[in-house]
Amino acid sequence: MNRRPTLLAAVTLTAAAALSLSACGGGDSAKDRNKDSDKIAGADTGTGKPASPSADAVDSTDRPKITLPPDLKLTFETTKTGDAVKDAVLADNAERMRAVDAAITGTDPEGEALAYYNTGKAREAALTWVQQFKDANSSLTGEARYYDRNVTLKNKTTALLSFCADESKGFSKDKKTGKADKTPVTKNSYVLYNTRLERNGAGIWQTSQIISTRGAAQCQP
Repeated sequence: MNRRPTLLAAVTLTAAAALSLSACGGGDSAKDRNKDSDKIAGADTGTGKPASPSADAVDSTDRPKITLPPDLKLTFETTKTGDAVKDAVLADNAERMRAVDAAITGTDPEGEALAYYNTGKAREAALTWVQQFKDANSSLTGEARYYDRNVTLKNKTTALLSFCADESKGFSKDKKTGKADKTPVTKNSYVLYNTRLERNGAGIWQTSQIISTRGAAQCQP
């Protein structure tokens, strides 16, 4: 039994290996994830309302609607910093995580939201990740909490965002049986994410690179 998976074996932000997905944390299927090695992140649960876009983001009516199954719950902490640009980065990162889950669980079968919030290597990796879930006939269930979210603005169109995830209550699920693959909570249930986002012409902060370190000391409870 295994906890819900992250996306890839860890690589540097610019490494081409970011496209080499390792389903469920280094295993051969979307049901094997509880490994000690680092992972690229790309699939996490969520049902909460989208974080409110700030004045620096496009109006919400222009965005694809993201709907997730009722057995998924996602919580984002630190959605407001007092800086409109940083708040927009946080909001679009939250929608990015929800968008990948929507593609995995089938509530966005065309991946419209996934394409909207991802670009470059991150988009290619996310698409491959979603396909691996499809091939394994697996979905997602449970809860995930994102905390210690910190934004660094590099310039007007580039930002770095780091955050932690508590995935101790999130799992992969067999689509046919509906059964969740559960494992005991370990240090690897907590993940450090480091991401790069690029602001496109429409004002959307798209994720272009994302890496994670499973079991990171700074994310432990």
